[in-house]
Amino acid sequence: MASFLPAQFPRFQRSKRMFSPITLRILAVNVLALGLLVVGILYLGEYRRGLILSEVSGLETQGDMFAAALGEGASANLPDANKTLVFSAARQMVKRLVQKGTRARLFALNGSLIADSGELIERSADHPIHANENLIEKSLRLAQEFSSRVIFGEPDLPLYIEPPMQSAANFPEAAMALNGDYSGMVRETVDGGIMISVAVPVTRNGRVLGALLLSKGSEDIEGALFDVRLHIFKVFLISFGVTIFLSLYFASTIARPLRKLASAAHIMRVGMNQRDEIPDMTNRKDEIGDLSMAMRQMTQALWHRMDAIESFAADVSHELKNPLTSLRSAVETVARIDNPDARKRLMDIIQHDVSRLDRLISDISEASRVDAEMSRAKTEKIDVRSMLSTLVDIHQAPLDADPENTTTPRLVLHCDSQENYAIIGMESRLVQVFRNLIGNAITFSPTGGTITLSLQKNNNWITVLFEDQGPGIPPGSEEKIFKRFYTERPESDDFGNHSGLGLAISKQIVEAHGGTIIAENILSETGTITGARFCVNLPIS
Repeated sequence: MASFLPAQFPRFQRSKRMFSPITLRILAVNVLALGLLVVGILYLGEYRRGLILSEVSGLETQGDMFAAALGEGASANLPDANKTLVFSAARQMVKRLVQKGTRARLFALNGSLIADSGELIERSADHPIHANENLIEKSLRLAQEFSSRVIFGEPDLPLYIEPPMQSAANFPEAAMALNGDYSGMVRETVDGGIMISVAVPVTRNGRVLGALLLSKGSEDIEGALFDVRLHIFKVFLISFGVTIFLSLYFASTIARPLRKLASAAHIMRVGMNQRDEIPDMTNRKDEIGDLSMAMRQMTQALWHRMDAIESFAADVSHELKNPLTSLRSAVETVARIDNPDARKRLMDIIQHDVSRLDRLISDISEASRVDAEMSRAKTEKIDVRSMLSTLVDIHQAPLDADPENTTTPRLVLHCDSQENYAIIGMESRLVQVFRNLIGNAITFSPTGGTITLSLQKNNNWITVLFEDQGPGIPPGSEEKIFKRFYTERPESDDFGNHSGLGLAISKQIVEAHGGTIIAENILSETGTITGARFCVNLPIS
């Protein structure tokens, strides 16, 4: 099939992508919200800090109870009536009182280490924090560490290093406890965990006997965080699957019909002698359904316009052939006769046919220009009453200056002077319509007749009536008179003086303004035709 596409219109390329750009955009927007949820899963900073504070508070409470027990049960009187810790008793009490997972260290007043539960050291060596984590746990932990340090900029904690010889000087919080103050610290271990420690003074009768340092690892905190992340991650996976499915379904309801519409439009553009229709999607009751309806109406209007152009071309060919045939016959005949009178009659015929051709060509050009001009022209606010008053004054001025002229029909305008008759349109084209209707009325009006112009306003419409007192319209021809090249002239009119395009052009102009034009006969009470009436309806701005 040959292609007649102009060079400025590129060929339509059918998309071969697995997913359309619209689908990808919908997926990106919907997944973005879930992505923010994942970032929240990785962070959970406030929840983690809350767990740490809870552990610190728990260690403080536990430390207070241990310190009170040590002060009462592991102290002895000195000769000067002062109290001091009994190291052997203190060691036994530390081993009995400390809870699993908590390490207790007791320091004397001089800072030396008295007792060390040692459980944390043994458990840390035998069971590293991340030794038994699976792939999901390890992935979540690494992602959390990356997000905490790189994305969210979480501050680094001081590093905890186990000193070979421990004393209170190695732990600032223990040193403060020996001075009677409570203190705690959070440190980071070498394997990536955290170490929480709280130091409380051991007192008896208000006298500081030593310092108790309780420390605990991050196994419970990390476990709680991991459980939260894991549950939320499961919800995320389910939500992600549902989101992908719904996004693909939603995108398909948009992208697939748009592809169908584009493909159908492409086939109609490049096809020859094909009246392929745009798919009917009006039952969708959405914007794509509206687009389908608009495209279907557009294509129907296009085919209607093409049919009208074809019919118009055939009518033009027929109308031009008549005067051309007559002209050709007259030219061939005038060359063969010598009779001056006959030659003169033939020359008159030639001149008449040339004038008729000139009039036809001018009117055909005007009819062809109307649609294109109406689609490009700028509209403006028009006062219809002022326009009609001007046309009436133009017609009446010569008659008022010549009182003896009683043959030319007179024009009368009836309208409400207080009403607003404003519309939006092309003033020059509406003037053309009104002058043509006035001219028709004058042609068919009897000598000395009256042509009445009436202006009415009905809801959102302005109606202009043109009524004459002529013979009226032949019954059954009320619609035919608006067809191209249809002529119904009085017998007094010379043949060929009118092209039959005036009313057709007027109808084009009125319909381009969103209005209607109809013709009917004026009937008397007895049913006799007393004239013709043309009714022009135009929408109010």
